[in-house]
Amino acid sequence: MIDAPDPLEAAQRAALRRNRRLATALLICAGAVFLGTMLLREVGFWALLVRASAEAAVVGGLADWFAVTAVFRRPLGLPIPHTAIVPRNKDRIGAALGAFVARNFLTPALVSAKLRSLDPAGRLTDWLTRPANAEAVAERAMIALPTLIGALEDQEIRDFAIRALGEQLRAADFSALLGRTLAAMTAGEPFDTLFDRLLDVLQDALTDHAPAIYESVEEHTAWWVPKSVDRRIARGIVGGAAELIGEIRERGNPKRIAVRRQVAQLADDLIRSPAHRQRLESLKSQLLAQPEIRLWLATLWDGLRKIVLADLAQPDSKTREAVARGALSLGRALSADGAMRARLNATIEESALAVILPWRDEIGAFISDAVKGWEARTVVDRLELALGADLHYIRITGTLVGACVGCALYLVAFLLG
Repeated sequence: MIDAPDPLEAAQRAALRRNRRLATALLICAGAVFLGTMLLREVGFWALLVRASAEAAVVGGLADWFAVTAVFRRPLGLPIPHTAIVPRNKDRIGAALGAFVARNFLTPALVSAKLRSLDPAGRLTDWLTRPANAEAVAERAMIALPTLIGALEDQEIRDFAIRALGEQLRAADFSALLGRTLAAMTAGEPFDTLFDRLLDVLQDALTDHAPAIYESVEEHTAWWVPKSVDRRIARGIVGGAAELIGEIRERGNPKRIAVRRQVAQLADDLIRSPAHRQRLESLKSQLLAQPEIRLWLATLWDGLRKIVLADLAQPDSKTREAVARGALSLGRALSADGAMRARLNATIEESALAVILPWRDEIGAFISDAVKGWEARTVVDRLELALGADLHYIRITGTLVGACVGCALYLVAFLLG
């Protein structure tokens, strides 16, 4: 595949060719005028004035041509000292360029100021709030996800992912997380809701297993105890348990308050007590060491992978819809929350500085090494393309200034003579 031509490079090459031709044409004109005045048999004031101007223009133009040419190559191919400056000093130029970029462009103040002027959070918000862009995000996700999921089917990659997940689970502070969760539950309505749901489950289990309780009582009493007594004992057990559940359902019941207090104490112990934290961490390590846990994680991943791939294959994929809706919702949420955009900009700035600053010397070294790896002809071409058009303006100016100086000197000499 052939890359499309760079418009900037094309414009630079056109300007370089134009200025080079103009400077050369002007030098040739000056030389022609000088030769023409030299061939005149009779010369007067004006002819001598024009000759002096043309002579100085040729000198100025040739001097500037030599200077400009000597920067990039040897003039006329002659081994003149201190010419072909760029190809002879390519490595030094690369090192200086790398150091210049690292020390003058990748500074904290400059990077921060540039990021603040760009307002990346604002631009992202504007981009995401357009439905077409949200659809584009979903489209790219639909293309990338199957490939990514397919790559994860590799056994080594899957084993690595499971090991990495296991390491993350081992490093996670489940004790504090569980403690804070329980503390949040006991501090408000969630505790009552969950506790009532648990009582409902216990009540249903008691009702469903009442016959089994009757049988168990009959089996564990003496043979000479009448069955009517066994049933009365069993009904007493079931009734007592049901009555206890009913009492605990009352929000102000002391038993319910005691349970809530015990859960709150457990939450505090999980957060603050080293002994409780150690026991939970030990239990977590034992669970993660079980082969069944690894097998369960692999089975869970396989199930999720099949579900996602099946959905991605559908024309009306829920995943695509969710990604598009999520991107659009994110854009709208950022648009309505200036504080969040400010925090996002601050995070981007901190992240950029954290990445760039420790590596700016390496970035400078990378630029230096890249220039060193180029051929001298490539370096010359790049620099001449960037600077050549302006340098040939110097040739044009030198020719014109030379003509003016020559004219002025002849007039001074004429007036003094």
